[in-house]
Amino acid sequence: MSEAAISGSGSTLADDWSADKQAYHVPWGKAMMWIFLVSDTFIFTCFLTSYLHVRLSTTEPWPVQSEIFALSFGGDPIPLILIAIMTFILITSSGTMALAVNFGYQRNKIKTFWFMVATAALGASFVGMQAFEWSKLIEEGVRPWTNPFGATQFGSVFFMITGFHGLHVTAGVIYLLTVAFKVKNGHYDKKGYEIVEIAGLYWHFVDLVWVFIFAFFYLL
Repeated sequence: MSEAAISGSGSTLADDWSADKQAYHVPWGKAMMWIFLVSDTFIFTCFLTSYLHVRLSTTEPWPVQSEIFALSFGGDPIPLILIAIMTFILITSSGTMALAVNFGYQRNKIKTFWFMVATAALGASFVGMQAFEWSKLIEEGVRPWTNPFGATQFGSVFFMITGFHGLHVTAGVIYLLTVAFKVKNGHYDKKGYEIVEIAGLYWHFVDLVWVFIFAFFYLL
């Protein structure tokens, strides 16, 4: 059987390989982002699984959420409503990111730019509120190596997991702003706006991970 017959066309197998033909019509950037997100999913899964193992195996009493997160500020209690607002902000940012992707494919640079900026602003607000939460916990004596509210391991797993997620959000804010200004300056006019969707994939992943962290740390 000839090479032409094997390839199913007039070209040879060597021609197909040398042309670097793409088997699946998925942009490389999007494919690489999916691979990164899958690997990151394994990392967060390991973290949350380890958290559950530590919580269930510790001999010390695990802190009660209503006590440890309802800290005092100026004499007034800060209940879990602060965490609920953080969650609402992050979920809302997924909506603005979806709009940015939609307008990106419509090649509406101005709306794409502003919705990406709005998404980044919401993400920055989330990080700011998380920093405030951390500061109150530290003020109350919670450390990675100690915890006056109960099990010592709480501080280490809480700061590690929420900090790792906060790092993702911070990187995402920088990433979104970089892409947004490139969109505004016409950097992707010829290349296309797939990069906006790729950035959206990352941002939606970060939002989804927070839903699990919120459930594991603040509700269970």
